[in-house]
Amino acid sequence: MPAKPRICFLINPNSGTDRRQDVPALITHCLDADDVDHEIRLTRYAGHAEQLARQAAAEGFRTVVAVGGDGTVNEVGRGLLGTTTALGIVPRGSGNGLARHLRIPLALPAAVQRVCRPTFQRIDVGHINGRAFFCTAGLGFDAHVSKCFAEAGTRGLSTYVKVALREYRHYRSTAVTVTLNGETLHTDCYVLAFANAAQYGNNAYIAPLADIRDGLLDLCLIDSLPIVRAVRVSLGLALGNLPASGAAVFHTSRHIRVQAAAPLGFHVDGDYVAAAQDFEVALTPLALEVAT
Repeated sequence: MPAKPRICFLINPNSGTDRRQDVPALITHCLDADDVDHEIRLTRYAGHAEQLARQAAAEGFRTVVAVGGDGTVNEVGRGLLGTTTALGIVPRGSGNGLARHLRIPLALPAAVQRVCRPTFQRIDVGHINGRAFFCTAGLGFDAHVSKCFAEAGTRGLSTYVKVALREYRHYRSTAVTVTLNGETLHTDCYVLAFANAAQYGNNAYIAPLADIRDGLLDLCLIDSLPIVRAVRVSLGLALGNLPASGAAVFHTSRHIRVQAAAPLGFHVDGDYVAAAQDFEVALTPLALEVAT
């Protein structure tokens, strides 16, 4: 009889908008104990999921499952880089960008069942100034909104939209120099997104043509955002046709350098990191195994 697959569930108890649910009990209820050897561990602070994932991989778990939002998925994925353990996802966040791109069910029972009987595949991994990302990273307005959203005190799409509308009135573009594919572009940056996957989350498609296994990052550049263009961008994000809208410029590349005239904030997978003026962005093809 083949050995049971060993799965470790790492739960971020602070993810999502409904924190009243007993998520460990729900996961246990959805599992077939005869088919799966599993453990459940809770994260306690920022960065803890990365440590727990690395530990679980060293213990020989076949799959480590991030139970949380895109930030939790990013931490667990970082902990599994360079190991033979696969990343699984039970989406519990506000956006769930990577889960949506990989067509992982958003309902907890279906996601748990999927991760117990998965198909394994490898995906590309991006890095910006040494920080890994699996879905998207970016400079400018989206990073600024990520920072304000984290400070808002509440989660969910409605809070994100309120923050974005409030900050839109004050945010201004920054001059940047972008080097990629042997070319140098001198432009302004309102948003410069590096997309490994197609969307930010909540089906907001920043780069609908992005392929998470093609060895390339899709760059979306918006140099300014007057109100008419903001409407076109919003519709393009929602409808998945931003490249056809004419409201943004797109490129593909494996390595990009950005120099900004003033410090620009940046995010990885929706979590604000810091501000910088020099950015090195690169892609490592097929560097992480995922269970889908």
